[in-house]
Amino acid sequence: MDIDPRGPRFGAVITTVVLAVVLITGSAWLLGAQLLVFAIGAVLGLRYAPYGVVYRRLVRPRLGPPARTEAEAPPRFSQGVGMVFAAGGVLGYALGAPVVGIVFTAFALIAAFLNAAFDFCLGCQVYLFIQRNLRVRPSA
Repeated sequence: MDIDPRGPRFGAVITTVVLAVVLITGSAWLLGAQLLVFAIGAVLGLRYAPYGVVYRRLVRPRLGPPARTEAEAPPRFSQGVGMVFAAGGVLGYALGAPVVGIVFTAFALIAAFLNAAFDFCLGCQVYLFIQRNLRVRPSA
């Protein structure tokens, strides 16, 4: 399935704001909500991701069709990576290890910011690296 690449970038802008607020407040609950957003995108697909729904219903109609589309798999993988980092952050904050929560949240924030500001999806690049380099190759 192909997607409008502007959708994940829109989601990255919202994610950047949410994660920045988490770092300022130390809110495990807000990070838990972001974890749920990541999980929906990773497990169910970007079609069901909350920020993607907002983009498709409210933003995209005002922009028109995209100039190009891209495969869903790399950004969906990226959502899974974000889910893992958010889970680590939630555990850190919830178990009384705020430094762990801060570190995991900061890593997720950096990745979201790179996508939002520079259209560079770090998780997508990891996905593509895995696809290129870690495939099982048939023996000769």
